[in-house]
Amino acid sequence: MGESPSLAPAPAKVYYDGCPGCAMERRKDSSTGTPYKELFFVGITTFASSLPITSLFPFLYFMIQDLHVAQREEDIGFYAGFLGASYMVGRGFASIFWGMVADRIGRKPVIVFSLFTVIVFNTLFGLSVKYWMAITTRLLLGALNGFLAPIKAYSIEVCRDDEQALGISIVNTAWGLGLIIGPAIGGYLAQPAKQYPHIFHDKSTFGRLPYLLPCLCISIFATFALISCIWLPETLHKHNKFEMRAETAEAGTTQESTESPKKSLWKNWPLMSSIITYCVFSLHDTAYSEIFSLWTVSGRKYGGLSFSSKDVGQVLTVAGVSLLVYQIFVYRWLNNTLGPVNSTRIASALSIPIIAAYPFMTHLSGIRLGLALYIAAMIKSVLAITRVSGTSLLQNNAVATRVKRCCEWNSHNINVLIQVCCSSWGRCSILVGTEAPARSVLSR
Repeated sequence: MGESPSLAPAPAKVYYDGCPGCAMERRKDSSTGTPYKELFFVGITTFASSLPITSLFPFLYFMIQDLHVAQREEDIGFYAGFLGASYMVGRGFASIFWGMVADRIGRKPVIVFSLFTVIVFNTLFGLSVKYWMAITTRLLLGALNGFLAPIKAYSIEVCRDDEQALGISIVNTAWGLGLIIGPAIGGYLAQPAKQYPHIFHDKSTFGRLPYLLPCLCISIFATFALISCIWLPETLHKHNKFEMRAETAEAGTTQESTESPKKSLWKNWPLMSSIITYCVFSLHDTAYSEIFSLWTVSGRKYGGLSFSSKDVGQVLTVAGVSLLVYQIFVYRWLNNTLGPVNSTRIASALSIPIIAAYPFMTHLSGIRLGLALYIAAMIKSVLAITRVSGTSLLQNNAVATRVKRCCEWNSHNINVLIQVCCSSWGRCSILVGTEAPARSVLSR
């Protein structure tokens, strides 16, 4: 009886000297620990890049008033819509370009340049005294900040396969915290001469430029984040493409080499369904985050809550703290228990009654209003980060490693286009008079 043929040993991986991607792969193969240092700096840079996106919303209403472009109070939402959407318009035009740059010259240069853009144009936005200047600086801030998709790819590339959920979770948590803490900073620090007259007087720099202080604080933090990029290693493979093909032909055992390179991503239904889910709820979350601040500061006669920018900042701060606690102590256990599919489904279903409850809060006042609003804001932030993390993991698991970056670019680009439409529609719809009060926008 013949002996069964012995299995050939798997060929060793080939690493190329001078290639940062190969150096990272060698480091992952030789280490069994979690790359805490890299993930820490990933979180810091992601947080700094996301802060200016929504930091203007608590004071956007008052900024339009001070710029004297709206003839009536009902027209403020119209002009706020263009100003708020300008950032996403810039991202929509340039996001594909930055993805190509990140794949050509590396992740780290794009990350560094994006943070430099935050420092410069976010500060210029705080110095804006004309409406056209505010729109231009926000447009350039969005067009030159190609951060999100490269940092997601980077967080995957620095982690082993069993730790990719942690890497994605840190990016999404830092990004979500930035989108929540950013408005809190804007709410607490805008119009300092009005909110803190014992510290700032009307004739001081921050009295004459009432929206400079929050922008300046964010830019200073972004400066420290930019310095921290010194410790970020590059992860892009930079050796010759023909060498990469020869390596794949010699190895011949990985799953990637057995897959058809011509298989269309559009026919990968698990991937496309996760991207569709991600984009639909990005519309949902963007509408919420951008309308919430305008809704709370608008008058009661327009269906709002008549909050000050400081009140809005306090609500968003509490929501941000709850999000941080949830992501550190709960999410990993939840993902391991339910999986990304079930956790995304449950979070999506629970979001419906939470959002539907907001319009009815206009009938509350005092401590009942505060209690309901704080609880709803905390639950909403937790559900949003659960969906984002779950769909990101599903996209990551639906494709081979060699096309994960392409999927990140595709989902990011589609999401940006949705956010552009949402930004202009949502804020142009709010505060347009009794025919379309704020509560009707939130209930749609």
